[in-house]
Amino acid sequence: MILPLTTAGKTGITAFPVRHSSSKGLPLSSRPHLLIVEDERSIREPLAAFLEKHGYRITQAPTAAAARETLKTNGIDLAILDIMMPGEDGLSLARSIRAEGSLPIIMLTAMAEDTDKIVGLEMGADDYLTKPFNPRELLARIRAILRRAEPPAAHLPEDAVSRFDDLAFVLDARALIGREGDPIDLTAGDYDLLRAFVERPGRVLTRDQLLDLVKGRDAHSFDRAIDNAVSRLRRKIERDPTRPLLIKTVHGAGYVFTVEPSLA
Repeated sequence: MILPLTTAGKTGITAFPVRHSSSKGLPLSSRPHLLIVEDERSIREPLAAFLEKHGYRITQAPTAAAARETLKTNGIDLAILDIMMPGEDGLSLARSIRAEGSLPIIMLTAMAEDTDKIVGLEMGADDYLTKPFNPRELLARIRAILRRAEPPAAHLPEDAVSRFDDLAFVLDARALIGREGDPIDLTAGDYDLLRAFVERPGRVLTRDQLLDLVKGRDAHSFDRAIDNAVSRLRRKIERDPTRPLLIKTVHGAGYVFTVEPSLA
């Protein structure tokens, strides 16, 4: 369904498809948790549905007061704040959030004045978007900010041997030893992809992130390249590739390596 978002006195989001889909694979608690603070329900709810479709856990707040209660009791990874709200506005809320920590903030406003943008950024916002906006642009900005906020990968020493599920991944030899002690053939792409997962266990990695990590964006800048690479790697490391347990799909988000390797 195409839903244009406009409200009396406030212009919201440009038309975009809203399709509800259940996200399977991992519990919601493992997904990035976003807080949308927007008083206009006709903007807030379709935006929440769009972002949920793309793999995020969403909490909605119609006022700054409701947002404060959510922030007290929930682990939020990023806040999307409308500036123009009745009562306490988004700028005041942003100032309060920034005084208490480094939670990433994206400001939304119908105003296009440069001074409003400058004030928002001076309050500590990480980014700023003027309504009406393309939700896919907001999605790209969310991904970029969360990527910058991620903890660094646990880069393994080149002489490390990473063990998981009775497999041994020998980095300097670029080799994988199977469960029966036999070597498993790895292509260069297999090695890069497995290393990306092993260094980031438990973290949902988007297709864009994986394309960057395996240095394949220039040659294969499309999602199916990663899907095919993951399928190929699963055939080599999973006990049952049709029911993968090591590399799980997070629908609408990407993939996650589910085990914590041990080092030798």
